[in-house]
Amino acid sequence: MIEKIDTMCLTVKDAERAGSWYEEKLGFTISFKGEGYRVLSIGNHPVPLTIEEANVESPSRSYPIFYSRNIDETYEQLKEKQVDVGDKHTDADNYYFDFYDLDGNRLQVCCYS
Repeated sequence: MIEKIDTMCLTVKDAERAGSWYEEKLGFTISFKGEGYRVLSIGNHPVPLTIEEANVESPSRSYPIFYSRNIDETYEQLKEKQVDVGDKHTDADNYYFDFYDLDGNRLQVCCYS
């Protein structure tokens, strides 16, 4: 039946512009370009992120959570690149913060021990 997650998908207004943003700000690599979408590789992880053009009225409520071993460094790097980042939070198991792409899609970075 279902064997794996093939990709995570976010809706954006302009795939070309958003693809450039994900490359420049997050260091993702565009591994495939299709008409109205881009498939982005994230480090050496096997599950890519797909950004797909659509008429975006409001950002998606679903969001990917990315992992970073050095979340404080990641936070500062995103701020230096003028990415819209939220406050850092901790709970019993995680250290995390939200940030947002050009279309207002929520993204999150976490670190756990």
